[in-house]
Amino acid sequence: MKRAIAFLACAGLAAAAFAAAQIGQPAPDFTATDINGKTIHLSDYKGKIVVLESYNQDCPFCHNQYQTGAMQELQRDLAAKGVVWLLVDSVNPHNSSHRTPEQARKEQADQKMTLTAWIDDSSGLVGKAYGMRTTPHMFVVDKDGTLVYNGAIDDHATPDHDPRTANNYVKDAVNQLLAGAKVSITETKPYGCGVKYGG
Repeated sequence: MKRAIAFLACAGLAAAAFAAAQIGQPAPDFTATDINGKTIHLSDYKGKIVVLESYNQDCPFCHNQYQTGAMQELQRDLAAKGVVWLLVDSVNPHNSSHRTPEQARKEQADQKMTLTAWIDDSSGLVGKAYGMRTTPHMFVVDKDGTLVYNGAIDDHATPDHDPRTANNYVKDAVNQLLAGAKVSITETKPYGCGVKYGG
């Protein structure tokens, strides 16, 4: 009986920890540090569209987006339109996929990423506040700070497709916002590897 109660208590905590941010509600604000030591607050970008990307290059699903160059193309395209892109790396320090700030800076340069910031979220606080479950797992926040998209990067849930042939939900959501339209698809099921949070 005690074991059952303990299990239920842990399950409840897990559910609370991964309670996803809600579409149509203010996106959870946060205070975090990027790989250059700069303090980042989501609220700093009020008035701009923000994309958040849950990231782990060692995940084949995430790797595919970058190996093909599709993610970098999207980053460049949206940056040219004034969109903020925050990469959230929630891999805990004891996992082999963890990147030190130095390693992350090299990876960002090698991969030719166009980012506003690479957030070192090794504590998992940002990822859990949003309910980030996979790498990648994408979020779009409008200029008012409201969450308008939560889910997959595209509609091909495989680690070996050409992302350029897929329907990219993030691209669609941002372009609809820029056109003054409502986001037509606000939630999808994220796919990829599980985020490597700590215990």
